[in-house]
Amino acid sequence: MLSPKGATMSNDAQLPEPWLRGTLKNVSPVVRAVLHALELVREDTSRFCGELTDAELHARPFELAPVAFHLRHIARSIDRLLTYAEGRTLSEEQLAALKSELGSVSTRGEVISELERALADAESRILAFDVTKLDEIKTVGRRQLPTTVAGLLVHVADHSQRHLGQAITTAKVVAAQRGDHKNA
Repeated sequence: MLSPKGATMSNDAQLPEPWLRGTLKNVSPVVRAVLHALELVREDTSRFCGELTDAELHARPFELAPVAFHLRHIARSIDRLLTYAEGRTLSEEQLAALKSELGSVSTRGEVISELERALADAESRILAFDVTKLDEIKTVGRRQLPTTVAGLLVHVADHSQRHLGQAITTAKVVAAQRGDHKNA
């Protein structure tokens, strides 16, 4: 349902944002909004971060967090948030992955592939939720803070968009530093 994995910048730039395309009409509004937000993550990652070199992906201009961190964090936090929404606790693997988000060095292909896998996995997990139970109480983290399934799903969308915005800003700074002012 989400846009193709290899969507190109020129195709994405010509389309209205996912929520304006009239897609996913058979999906409940909350689920539709979350899926559209994740679709935009995929498209904007390709558009704004897809041309960065491995070194640029890990650059830290002005001590900003690198683009790679934000993309890894999006992928891994989606998994963690959906785990909570499914009523499960985080695994040791998920906790270890959380601790390695900033320090890991990977190729652009590895970082993008991780994000793509997370987005594809998220789509099927999100579509599996019973929309009649979106108000069901769930808890988050060690402190077991209360929320709902809907609250977690909406946070998947807004948290992913927040970090993608930071990744795009950093990517633009990196592009400007290399003299690419058209992408800055």
